[in-house]
Amino acid sequence: MVAYAAQIAAQLGAHVIKVKLPSAHLEQAAAKKVYEAEKIPIKTLAERVKHVVQSAFDGRRIVIFSGGAKSEDKNVFDEARAIRDGGGFGSIIGRNSFQRPKPEAVKFLQTIMGIYAGEIQ
Repeated sequence: MVAYAAQIAAQLGAHVIKVKLPSAHLEQAAAKKVYEAEKIPIKTLAERVKHVVQSAFDGRRIVIFSGGAKSEDKNVFDEARAIRDGGGFGSIIGRNSFQRPKPEAVKFLQTIMGIYAGEIQ
């Protein structure tokens, strides 16, 4: 669904597309059949992110991923790594950064920037 939404947004003329992180669950039997027949890799979050980015004119549109509820730092960092590794352009992390004391938020944001820059694995 997320890949399809990104594709439709690109077709409608969007240059920047914001979507949720995709899950591995395929609700529709017809979609599941196509994914299996075409051997589209979706086991890891990075693979699913890559598929979403490919769906938006093969990366010729900026695809960013929305955040969610405040989460454990490790989860947010793992998601950032998957977005980076899948070719995504970034993530929305407002709640996870701004709902903490400033020194802690700055350190958190520096880590996120380091992950996206490839300086932190």
